[in-house]
Amino acid sequence: MVRKDWKKAPLRDRVPKIVEALAQHYEPVCALHHRNAFELLIATILSAQCTDERVNQVTPELFKRYPDACALAKADLAELEELIRSTGFFRQKAKSLLAVSQGLTEDHGGEVPQDMDALTSLPGIGRKTANVVLGTAFGVPAIMVDTHVKRLANRLGLTDKSDPNKIEQDLIAIIPAAERTAFSHRLIWHGRKVCAAKKPLCGGCPLAAYCPSEGEVHT
Repeated sequence: MVRKDWKKAPLRDRVPKIVEALAQHYEPVCALHHRNAFELLIATILSAQCTDERVNQVTPELFKRYPDACALAKADLAELEELIRSTGFFRQKAKSLLAVSQGLTEDHGGEVPQDMDALTSLPGIGRKTANVVLGTAFGVPAIMVDTHVKRLANRLGLTDKSDPNKIEQDLIAIIPAAERTAFSHRLIWHGRKVCAAKKPLCGGCPLAAYCPSEGEVHT
């Protein structure tokens, strides 16, 4: 039976309930289609300011033409821009894909490194993208702070920060290592399906009993 005061309960008590509720409703899967770490890295770069659905429409042809970092590093810029045009910001993204692929080829033998420092040393790769790759492709415990995780972590009272890196550290402090990657994926799905930025579906939310923001009007 759910306690009436869960919303005000200490994090040490609320967090396991939130983790459990998410696990009962969502599979911890990445929405970006990929077959290996390289494809996931490239798809994650393309997903900036773009839906995963659109990225998934673009990447099959992209990876057919450029199946690995060595091939993509040699791509013609104009041709690459045309392939990814529909993902938005295609000129900057095309430059980023070339730079990352060249970095992988020159410094890592064309392989995606399994290390945060090595990943974030690649051109344009920040902690969020690195965590997606480490957690999803390599099974390293990782908190992925995208726009959904940022919004929901604040609404759930798991952090009061706005900076993604600080949110990541706050979540690392309260989410067990073995749960971090799955928790991130599930929280992202919950943000997409239920806890939207505007008009969240609090009435049917499986986390409502543990959420201090439940019932608030969000604009």
